[in-house]
Amino acid sequence: MRRQTATSGIAPAGSSRSLRLDPLSLPVRFDAHDPRADGYVRQIELHRERVVLHRAVRGMRMAINVRVSDFTGVALRGNDEAQTLVLVHRDPSLSIPLLVSADGDELVEAWAIWSELFALPQLDEGARKPAPRRRRANAIRDRRPKFLMRRRSGVARELSVHRDEHEIIART
Repeated sequence: MRRQTATSGIAPAGSSRSLRLDPLSLPVRFDAHDPRADGYVRQIELHRERVVLHRAVRGMRMAINVRVSDFTGVALRGNDEAQTLVLVHRDPSLSIPLLVSADGDELVEAWAIWSELFALPQLDEGARKPAPRRRRANAIRDRRPKFLMRRRSGVARELSVHRDEHEIIART
């Protein structure tokens, strides 16, 4: 297994080099910022079909193995000064940074390469819209005529009661 040098991940103090992973040289192992981990650093092993996250929380070391197909896509995040290309997971703590850059052309090119490499969609998080409301799946709805749903429940009409009257019965 080939590994990239330690400088390819989070840059050491005093270095101006930002995070830049090469999609064509996988597998790769690098360090990333993690606010929950001890030392605020986690190690990430990125392969074509899986991702392994190594971190320690309160002295307990753990390794989390996640399939690449469990990620939702590759997204572009950030502002105009520096944007980040991220491998997005439903759990935000499992999302992985892939590239940090201010060059828009480089980001768009890398976005397409990473998306094709992992067979995941390109997510545009800036233009995210709320999902449309889903219709409820009701099994009984198809079995009953709709006009019965509009009727009032109970007796259809009140029967009239005549008190103190003599009953007339016609017999032949």
